[in-house]
Amino acid sequence: MNPVHTKSQDDSALDHEFLVFALAQQEYGIDILKVQEIRGYDEHSVTRIANVPSFIKGVTNLRGVIVPVVDLRVRLNLEQVRYDEHTVVIILNIHSRVVGIVVDAVSDVQTLKPAQISAAPQFGSAFAAEYLTGIGTADDRMLILIDIEALMTSRDMALIDHEIEHVS
Repeated sequence: MNPVHTKSQDDSALDHEFLVFALAQQEYGIDILKVQEIRGYDEHSVTRIANVPSFIKGVTNLRGVIVPVVDLRVRLNLEQVRYDEHTVVIILNIHSRVVGIVVDAVSDVQTLKPAQISAAPQFGSAFAAEYLTGIGTADDRMLILIDIEALMTSRDMALIDHEIEHVS
């Protein structure tokens, strides 16, 4: 469950920065502290691996480190979009493991105050609310905030060697 912040708390100390990216014409945000780097997507640099889930594009060699690459469009059951010059791989550092996620484009870094973050809606879908930290609003933008650590360490992703316990 997401913590509820009260007005008596120091809002400036609780500001959060999110890397904003697009998937199927919707904006999403992930904790900027999980991001290691952003790279252009080159499908020729990704080696496909047999018998892995369809959302795993394969692996790539990032300066000597073999990195699994996940297509978030496939993982989140979104419409298929062709890869173009805007498609990027966000390189994440999750529990000392490097993982790449393919997204349509990265737009910016957005700072949100707790008052700008609403609780995640509860609904049944392929993308369980357990992977959402909330909905962020800034001016006329609405961002779906993803708990990228919970998503990448989930059992069905099979990307982390050891089992990570999540407190609900």
